[in-house]
Amino acid sequence: MICAQCGNDVAEGSPACPRCGAQMAQMAAGPAAGMPAGAGPGPVSGPAAGVGASAGAGASAGAGPAAGPAGPPVYGGPAPAGPAWSPPASATPSFNLDVRRLTSVDRIVGGATVVFFISLFLPWFTSSADGISGSVDGLWHGYMYIALILALAIMAYLVIRAGFQEMPFRLPLEHERVLLAATAVIFVLTVISFVFKPSGYGIVSIGWGFGAFVGLIAAIVAVAPVGLPFVRSRTGR
Repeated sequence: MICAQCGNDVAEGSPACPRCGAQMAQMAAGPAAGMPAGAGPGPVSGPAAGVGASAGAGASAGAGPAAGPAGPPVYGGPAPAGPAWSPPASATPSFNLDVRRLTSVDRIVGGATVVFFISLFLPWFTSSADGISGSVDGLWHGYMYIALILALAIMAYLVIRAGFQEMPFRLPLEHERVLLAATAVIFVLTVISFVFKPSGYGIVSIGWGFGAFVGLIAAIVAVAPVGLPFVRSRTGR
């Protein structure tokens, strides 16, 4: 018979276990008389315990890992409870071109600026001498590159204004003042370029090309809608 205390093999009829000294008679009577109702058997030592532990570990390993209460789903386990994860909404406003966001003044300034930009590449000044004629564009005066850059800036600014419900950046000046400053500089540079034609030194006849007139008219139309209200507010008229 087997000693329930240490698992030693005890000869049949021995009153006590020779290894641990446990009384064999009490152990034989214990399971029948001393165990309370509903109680399960106690822990088993020795080889039987090893077999049971191996079987339990195998069953647990077969079930697969389970997800923790707060962690992400683990392969082989159930998904965690709670609402489905969704990516955060982007804080950057989306671009959607809509010219209705522009005022009538913006449209006049924008259209006139586009015409002015095109006029810079048209013949502004013509020359003729001994039957030979030629022409130069509006960028013949180097300072007109400033007007070119300002025209590009105005067009880009109005496109951004028409594309976003709210401007993605802030300017140090109000909207009308920004347009007034840019168009006023373009107007002044255009007038100077129109008045001061290239010199022919008395040999070459210099005249204006149609691009100069187009550019001058476009510069006037661009500055007028924002310049006149500003002048009236200053003079009180």
